[in-house]
Amino acid sequence: MPFPSSDLEKWAAQYACSLLGHALQRHGASPELQKQIRQLEGHLSLGRKLLRLGNSADALESAKRAVHLSDVVLRFCITVSHLNRALYFACDNVLWAGKSGLAPRVDQEKWAQRSFRYYLFSLIMNLSRDAYEIRLLMEQESSACSRRLKGSGGGVPGGSETGGLGGPGTPGGGLPQLALKLRLQVLLLARVLRGHPPLLLDVVRNACDLFIPLDKLGLWRCGPGIVGLCGLLSSILSILTLIYPWLRLKP
Repeated sequence: MPFPSSDLEKWAAQYACSLLGHALQRHGASPELQKQIRQLEGHLSLGRKLLRLGNSADALESAKRAVHLSDVVLRFCITVSHLNRALYFACDNVLWAGKSGLAPRVDQEKWAQRSFRYYLFSLIMNLSRDAYEIRLLMEQESSACSRRLKGSGGGVPGGSETGGLGGPGTPGGGLPQLALKLRLQVLLLARVLRGHPPLLLDVVRNACDLFIPLDKLGLWRCGPGIVGLCGLLSSILSILTLIYPWLRLKP
């Protein structure tokens, strides 16, 4: 989910304040200091919403471009993600109008819940896209490994894919074989992610972002400390994609 650099800086500062406020509360800081940190966090949040006034249109343009992707799964995940982002930004704009006094009658709680729901749907689509790309890369890597083994005259231990640690008829052979297959899949996953840093960064960033709407919607209460930490980490990773554009997942 790309944002302007100034927005990302405010996002990082906002969640740093959230994390700092949680730490001050746990260590018994003065109520006045805690109040000042909360006020600073609120001002940063309002400023961040102001910088997003044009982001709905950008998200819609991104959705229009994604419709032309050749891969059906990527086309669906990316388009739906951008559409939800557009709705999320639109709700954020309404919230900004309410908090700034332009629309004082806005039900901020209701619009905040709508905003986080669209945010959550967007993240679910992002993670679904990540999972799909990981599966494709794992299949490609597995096929490449098989070709290398055949070319070098090697093979799967035990002579066949279902053999090795014990065939189906061997007592107690099923569990060790399943453990071996699981271990090989984990190693393959690690190899794929290590070889594709943009995908790894996108997975970590989306996973961190996921805690925010889950907490705000009451689906999984993880506390302001975890939300602040995850939000700060996600912001830092997003800033990295601006400094090093090759780390941004495409398309």
